[in-house]
Amino acid sequence: MEYSHRYRAYPTQQVAGALDYHIDVHRQAYNYTRYEYENVDADNIGSAYKHHSRLPDWKDDFAVFKEVHSKALQRTVTRFYQNLSNLSKQKENGRKVGKLKWKSSREYQSLTYSQSGFELKNTSGRRATLWLSKIGNIPIRYHRPLPDEATIKEVTVKQETTGEWFVSFGLETDKADLPEKPNIDSLNTTNTIGIDLGIQNYIHTSDGKAVDWLDLSEEYERLRREQRKLSRKDHGSTNYDQQRRKLAKVKRHIRRKVLDYQHKLTTWLVREYDAVFVEDLDVKEMLEQSHNARNKQDAAWRQFINLLEYKAELYGTHVVQVDAAGTTKECASCGVETAKPIWVREHACPSCGFEADRDANAAMNVLQRGFAALGLGWPESTPVETALPTGTTRVESVSAKRVIETGSPTLNERTASAVRE
Repeated sequence: MEYSHRYRAYPTQQVAGALDYHIDVHRQAYNYTRYEYENVDADNIGSAYKHHSRLPDWKDDFAVFKEVHSKALQRTVTRFYQNLSNLSKQKENGRKVGKLKWKSSREYQSLTYSQSGFELKNTSGRRATLWLSKIGNIPIRYHRPLPDEATIKEVTVKQETTGEWFVSFGLETDKADLPEKPNIDSLNTTNTIGIDLGIQNYIHTSDGKAVDWLDLSEEYERLRREQRKLSRKDHGSTNYDQQRRKLAKVKRHIRRKVLDYQHKLTTWLVREYDAVFVEDLDVKEMLEQSHNARNKQDAAWRQFINLLEYKAELYGTHVVQVDAAGTTKECASCGVETAKPIWVREHACPSCGFEADRDANAAMNVLQRGFAALGLGWPESTPVETALPTGTTRVESVSAKRVIETGSPTLNERTASAVRE
């Protein structure tokens, strides 16, 4: 399994200058790869492996390429072909795409060392040191140790638009070292959960928990103020650049706050339950709708689902995406569909009389579809019967602040301590 850990870096002024220079050389290498791909005989290139064989000639023709690490240079060539492959996949999916463009200095802000040329040192405390060949030592804030069973496959150093430096370690862990997922046949069906990604609440679970949205009103008010200030600056001036960085920091703060919230919520889910079922939403189509697009973007539902899936591997939990169509209309008790406008927040089935919160009903349907996807029978004691019986509207509401402070929607000591990310 491959995943990554990210850390804040604090290079000295001299090392930061060296990083800037090396990144620019790699940018030139990326652009030259693009040039050769379009202008050199395809028999000599066409893949990253073939293109690597041209690097010795590059170094003979351009001395600047001798100044960077050879494995890092190979990784830059590979980066071009990875971008090319991603472009081809988008085209296969029916999207209109052009071709890869020449990268300017503002569009290329990172470099990657693969396999060799790096070493992580002094990891006993909260500070550590990353050594990069031909660059030097970079202090990093080592806020969490790398897993003992993980192998560092590559290291990426990036400068954000705010001017801050970050280091990402690409890790690989053998599946044999990961917790084993419960066998489907022996899965404890009472320790499973369905999740509805809601509108009034961020998530609503099939066992009766409703977790609130993050309150980002103050952050967006500050964002609007900084955007107005930027609009008054002369484009390209020093004041404009300083204000641009302030604006970038506000945007970064919003992204980090959402990501931290999602980390704590997803970690709680994969540690608390043996199986988590979630809606497979077409987020792209939802964002293209004219109404409420910003709130949907703030929700970062696709990021939430991706976090769930990768953490499921780390903690030995089943995470299954199910079809989201009709989960709100369909009755979780009898299956009869009832159309409900968006402002109707209660589900009341005209066929069987089952009543519940609209999102709770959808979460139960997600749970049932998850069981069907795993080939499991519906347990005798269903969540419909145990969590929200007919005529009951009991829902445990959990504030976003409570999730941030304790690391989970529940306050019991075992869960709260386990969810720290």
